[in-house]
Amino acid sequence: MYTFSSKLKTFSIILMAVGILGIGYGFLSAPKDIKEVEKILEADAHGAHGSSHEAAAEGSHKAEGHHETAESAHDSHKKAAHDEVSGANEHEKHLEHVLHQLQNKPWSALYVACIFFLLLSMGVLAFYAIQQVAQAGWSPVLFRVMQGITAYLPAGSVIFFIILVLCGLHANHIFVWLGEGVTKQGHPNYDAIIAGKSGYLNFPFWIIRAFIFLLGWNIYRHFSRKNCLAQDEANDDLFYKKNFKASAGFLVFFIVSESIMAWDWIMSFDPHWFSTLFAWYVFASFFVSGITTIALVTIYLKSKGYLEYVNNSHIHDLAKFMFGISVFWTYLWFSQFMLIWYANIPEEVTYFVTRIQLYNLPFFGAVVMNFVFPLLILINSDFKRLNWVVVMAGIVILLGHYVDFFNMIMPGTVGERWFIGVPEIASILFFLGLFIFVVFTALTKAPLLAKRNPFIEESKHFHY
Repeated sequence: MYTFSSKLKTFSIILMAVGILGIGYGFLSAPKDIKEVEKILEADAHGAHGSSHEAAAEGSHKAEGHHETAESAHDSHKKAAHDEVSGANEHEKHLEHVLHQLQNKPWSALYVACIFFLLLSMGVLAFYAIQQVAQAGWSPVLFRVMQGITAYLPAGSVIFFIILVLCGLHANHIFVWLGEGVTKQGHPNYDAIIAGKSGYLNFPFWIIRAFIFLLGWNIYRHFSRKNCLAQDEANDDLFYKKNFKASAGFLVFFIVSESIMAWDWIMSFDPHWFSTLFAWYVFASFFVSGITTIALVTIYLKSKGYLEYVNNSHIHDLAKFMFGISVFWTYLWFSQFMLIWYANIPEEVTYFVTRIQLYNLPFFGAVVMNFVFPLLILINSDFKRLNWVVVMAGIVILLGHYVDFFNMIMPGTVGERWFIGVPEIASILFFLGLFIFVVFTALTKAPLLAKRNPFIEESKHFHY
């Protein structure tokens, strides 16, 4: 049985505590009204203000000496007054827009970290189900590691669902289509495109879908673990067969729910844009993150003297999956980008124009971290058997796919007001601490070897 070390437990609690403090700071430091936003913008553009005052003074000097008739002066005054009113309205709208962006920043940081760790555990659950249905002979010695990681799913689901409910209750403005009046014709916020999608993108239907998906995933996770533990004490393969059937059914549900989830929880941040490859793209991102996490947790447990039957061949296979799915992610990234960029249809290409102009470093940095680095490191077969190489590659891959989720979500919520600061780092620390605490606590609840799995002997002696 695994024992959760006091050092690691203390470390996870410290991460959560620091994370909560940072998240709280992010919310408290966000501007509360338009006046605060005006001060922020004035501070940002202090130099520009000086030059504009000089230009205004120069203009007034040039205007001196010009003779105007009473009629022309009256017309110019009327026009100036009209322009001043419309300019004031535009300025107020701009300030309100910036206010929403800055208020969205801590919410978006929380959302990105929350969905990243939630889907990471989902990637592990999907990988576990695939191993069951494929009747894989190499992986049963890793099943309890996978089950430990998926133990995060219930806690992550509850937190994420609460955030979704708060979005629907207008606690934030991160989902544009949930805004006031966007579907009401004649309202100042009316958006014809969003109104056309309101039959699907409406809060009641959206939150019901989320509830069904999260519940379905957690039900499978609960019963698959229960059957696996029961199989240890059984005299036949009844529970294994139950798991096989449940896993086959879950994968069908997962394929459908994952696609809709990607549209609902990520793509709807940009409700004017869509991509038929998007669900696959999101899947590849969290799937490789999940497999990478399996490798990192396995290597950690192995270094502490556990998982005696796990050998270099098992690590090699996990590293092959890390490499292969990284290439698959890159294929989807390039396919989506190249087709939309080359077609240059305005309503489609704006998605990438925004990211290239405003998120240039994280947008292309994600490609380096998620493709170039794994390709150079993990293409060598010998390197896949070296734990330190796999750990190094794994850390970069996980950071890279966090950046990938950051790129998918932030442009639609905070626009050009992005920055990886206290709220973003604190959110990562909190969910990382919670993840470590839940996962390693779950690993202490059962033996780390699924001893009565029909393929366990093959897995124990897996070498090549």
